[in-house]
Amino acid sequence: MDQTTVKQHLLASFPQFEPGLVRILSEHASLKYFEAGDLLMNTGQNMRFTMLIVEGSVKLYREAEDGSEFFMYYIQPGEACALSMICSTKQGTSEVKASAVDKTTVLAVPTGLMDDLMRTYKTWYYFVLETYRARFEELLVVIDHIAFKAMDERLALYLMKQHEDLKTRKLVLTHGEIARDLNSSREVISRLLKKMEQQKKVILHRSYIEYLM
Repeated sequence: MDQTTVKQHLLASFPQFEPGLVRILSEHASLKYFEAGDLLMNTGQNMRFTMLIVEGSVKLYREAEDGSEFFMYYIQPGEACALSMICSTKQGTSEVKASAVDKTTVLAVPTGLMDDLMRTYKTWYYFVLETYRARFEELLVVIDHIAFKAMDERLALYLMKQHEDLKTRKLVLTHGEIARDLNSSREVISRLLKKMEQQKKVILHRSYIEYLM
């Protein structure tokens, strides 16, 4: 493992980490590389490390017993997977799936380091707390959308979040993918997207959606 490369990623993506923490992570953590669509974490998988994202982006899903999937949130560079932190600390198995949206680089922090990092480094302690807080708020938004929003509102909010998180107006998503993320049917999503296009909120292209709002 190239400790210099790990340190460079840490300094670029996690500038708040104190020098001692950067040194420990450079010595013990490892870089993992994924292509678009690759699974980083699967339901039922034993977690032996915590994932810090340094390049690319990751999409988290909840999988139902019948195989259907529900989109939860994205993880971007400079962020961590809170659920991988919990699972690795408890030495438990994952209850979600995580896949790479594009080429993604992850810094894998071994489970055995977690307790020492929490006790020794304040920047890691506060980073973990902030990660939990941010993901809890993300999940509250998801719950609110399911409980209180009609599907047309949920679709509009979903596309807005895709635009904000991915920082692009070119959303490379199929109608089927959106339907899976929102636990709806492809026919319903296609009809609502067509309505949004008539309202000049989006333009539907063959292989992507152009977001106009």
